[in-house]
Amino acid sequence: MQRRKVSVVFTAMDADGDGYLDETDFRALTARWVSMRGGDDELLSGVMMGWWATLAAASGRDRVSIDDVLSIVEALPKTPEAVTSTADAMFGAVDENRDDYISQPEYQAMISAWLGHRASTDFPSLDADGDGQLSREEFAELWYEFWAGDDSSAAGTYVFGQV
Repeated sequence: MQRRKVSVVFTAMDADGDGYLDETDFRALTARWVSMRGGDDELLSGVMMGWWATLAAASGRDRVSIDDVLSIVEALPKTPEAVTSTADAMFGAVDENRDDYISQPEYQAMISAWLGHRASTDFPSLDADGDGQLSREEFAELWYEFWAGDDSSAAGTYVFGQV
C-alpha cells in the first residue's frame, strides 16, 4: 500500500520522467506552487526545498529513487513528530487566506500543484467533521495516515486522490 501511495506523488514529482527525484524536480514542484499563487512565495519555496534537503541528506545522494523514498517513509511511524511537523508546514503553505483552515479550493490547489494537473479528490470524505474545511488537526491526521499509515480504508490514504 505504501508503495502505491508514494508512487502517485513520486511519479508526479519526477518532472523529467527519469525515475529519480533530484533538486531540479523539487524546483519544478516549487515553481508550480509559486505560479499558482501568482508570484514568489518564500514559505512555499522554503517548505519544498527544505524537503529536498532533508531527502537528499537522508539518502546521502543527489538523486533518489522511489526505493530510497520508501526506505525513509518506512521509518516515519517511529518518528511521528517528523510527519506532524511536515504536516504543519504544509498546512501553513496551503492555507492561503491564513484563516487556520484549508477550504476545498485551497486543498484542490495543493493537489494540483503536487501532481502537476487537476486531479479528482473526494474532499467530503477527508473532512472528518463535515464542516466543509480541514482544521490543522484534521489535516495532520490525514497527512500522517498518507505518509506513515498502512490502512487502505483510512481517509488519509486518499489525500492525493485515487491510489
